[in-house]
Amino acid sequence: MWLWAARFFKTRTLAKRACELGRVESNGQTAKPARDVRIGDMLKITNEGGDFQVEVLLINETRGPASVAQTLYCETEASRELRQKLADERRASRQFETLPLGRPSKRDRRQIIRFRGRG
Repeated sequence: MWLWAARFFKTRTLAKRACELGRVESNGQTAKPARDVRIGDMLKITNEGGDFQVEVLLINETRGPASVAQTLYCETEASRELRQKLADERRASRQFETLPLGRPSKRDRRQIIRFRGRG
């Protein structure tokens, strides 16, 4: 419930599923969905936004505005730097990616279909 209130996940169901898949750790141990979060706990959270290492500052069971949600936790400096580094690497790799111009030709489409194993 706290993960949802702190806006790490869009729904409580997604937060529960992340706990079941082991994407949430509390003080170095995999967290179960029913585990209560306490002030001072160190959480490691993996979601589509990246990996977060946070310390719980406040407990709130209701989901409020983002400005309130950001006061519930404090992200570690190492976590912030790692996420920034990964974002920079993704941004840099886009420069070297070559995309085809226009639609694929008939020959290209046949190669794509063969590559995907449908032909």
